Amino acid sequence: MEEQLKSIQQLIQTTKFNDAITQSKQLQKQTTDQEHQIELWYLIAVAQRYAKTIPAALSSINELLKLDETHSRANQEQGFIHLALDEPALAKISFEKAVKLNPSLVASWQALIHLYRDEKQQDNVQKAANQLEKLKKLPPALLAVTELMHEGKLLKAEQICRHFLQDNKRHIDGMCLLAEIGVELKIYDDAEFLLASALELAPNHINARSQYLNLLIRLGKYKVAEQQVEKLLAIQPDNLSFKVAKASALTGLGKIEQAIILFEQAVEQNDQVAGFQLQLGHALKTKGDIKKAITAYQRAYQLNPSYGDAFWSLANTKTYRFSDEEIAQMQTQQNNKALALTDKVQLHFATGKAFEDREDYNQAFQAYQEGNKLQHAHSGFDISKVEQQVAEQIKYCTAELFESRGNLGLNLPDPIFIVGLPRAGSTLLEQILASHSQVDGTMELHNILGLASRLRGRSHSQSDQEAQYPKNLNEINPEYFKRFGQQFIDETQVYREKAPLFIDKMPNNFLHIGLIRLILPNAKIIDARRSPMACCFSGFKQLFAEGQDFSYDLEDMGRYYQAYLKLMAHWDDVLPGYVLKVNHEDVVDDLETQVRRMLDFCGLEFEQSCVDFHKTQRNIKTPSSEQVRQPIYKSATEQWRHFEPYLTPLKKVLNIE
Repeated sequence: MEEQLKSIQQLIQTTKFNDAITQSKQLQKQTTDQEHQIELWYLIAVAQRYAKTIPAALSSINELLKLDETHSRANQEQGFIHLALDEPALAKISFEKAVKLNPSLVASWQALIHLYRDEKQQDNVQKAANQLEKLKKLPPALLAVTELMHEGKLLKAEQICRHFLQDNKRHIDGMCLLAEIGVELKIYDDAEFLLASALELAPNHINARSQYLNLLIRLGKYKVAEQQVEKLLAIQPDNLSFKVAKASALTGLGKIEQAIILFEQAVEQNDQVAGFQLQLGHALKTKGDIKKAITAYQRAYQLNPSYGDAFWSLANTKTYRFSDEEIAQMQTQQNNKALALTDKVQLHFATGKAFEDREDYNQAFQAYQEGNKLQHAHSGFDISKVEQQVAEQIKYCTAELFESRGNLGLNLPDPIFIVGLPRAGSTLLEQILASHSQVDGTMELHNILGLASRLRGRSHSQSDQEAQYPKNLNEINPEYFKRFGQQFIDETQVYREKAPLFIDKMPNNFLHIGLIRLILPNAKIIDARRSPMACCFSGFKQLFAEGQDFSYDLEDMGRYYQAYLKLMAHWDDVLPGYVLKVNHEDVVDDLETQVRRMLDFCGLEFEQSCVDFHKTQRNIKTPSSEQVRQPIYKSATEQWRHFEPYLTPLKKVLNIE
């Protein structure tokens, strides 16, 4: 097929447009592969436009966009077709969507400059011209890399970028691009190393340091991020984006009051930026000032009516109720042709929450389903890789491993890990324990996941059948276990206050309990367990800020839950008594008994404040933040039953009648 597609492209280049159209349509009849269908529709539309059969070209490109509305070049082609039809307003919408999807499309930026100039939008003319100038300065190889990257062809982009850097080892833009690809591939350590290396070579490179800062915030390395943003502000003290980034770092460090002051200053200096309002809302929500947070979120969507994140943030308070007008606005925006995929996904999830609150469970599920479908397709998640991870943990993390290497780690008892699935009640358990005078609550810390990633090495390549980790736990120098434990304690110190114990509630750490046992043998681990249907459906209707890609498909969700049960059973077999299982339903039914049970496990005296956890004043960053500021309520345990008719795929995987 690839050779045939190249042949058609050659026909277009030699102006044999009708032949190209004929051959493309013949090939369409011979393939059912959607990617090939998309490519053929694109070639047909281009050939038809060049052949000046413009209405036919518009029909063809619209057929393509029905299959993939995020195809950047298709949106660009649609823009050129609208220009040929003398429809500049529609052309502008198409070109703007194209560059939003792929900022490296030179032809779209060139077209937009003319369209903005005709409408006397001088600010937009300048922005487009600046972007165009930036692209034209890139070497051809790196321009190709940016195009491939935004088209989702990451491995091909990486290959070209690495080849370019072999001959241009100190090319900072090339290093930044490769780091950006690394972030997209979730190879964060490589990306972090590349950006740190780039800054060694060019300490005043604003883009490299800004990119480094954003990655550090993403990885939860807020202290280093704060240091980096101070360097940026020393160069550009009036840069509002850098001030907002500093506020984000401060939020991560738990310095919420300082962060709110900075966010408010940014809003005061420019109250027309929806993103500033949104981030202010997040900080206010973390603090517990929900009324002001809601006002900030509402202001964000008033500034940008298609801002999906603002609507989803309102829904994600779990207490906000949308008005008829807001629901109508969300539904209208979902049909906005220029709407980015992220906004569309967020609007679907928010609409689902709105209808669920109104007990219209049919419309609610349809909205949740559409949002999940879009997010699942975009994520490219493969549940079999998680199942392989679980199999490898079971294969290599044996009783013999812990018998021979189980006493080599750091003996401090400081951390309490709360693990499990998201939406299983871990925030509630954290709030209960953090209400104790001897325990600091922190957040979902990335440190164990980061260590596991470093031990695993690069495993995104299809040729890697089995990653280095956890096999190498049997092989690495025994001295490293204590070093890794100390590194964890040192890195997490910044999130602690003065209590002797602290909580890390990253749920995904259940995959790495073996690693935790080797580096921190005296740590306590609590498994936050919830009944399968309630847990899985709660995850399905939650749009996560990052990760948890298994939750966007009912079958994947069920398989992930089964893999989790399988691995937790293994840990119980090889590390008996190391993990305390706490069922959410038991906490709801008999709070004090479960509180005493957890405190006994952690070696702590009973304190009534743990039962009165909802009175505790602390910053909480998870979706359940408002729920755990209230006494326990039992109604949520059976909410999934309202959606039971739609959950057959999940019940089937979970073997539930």
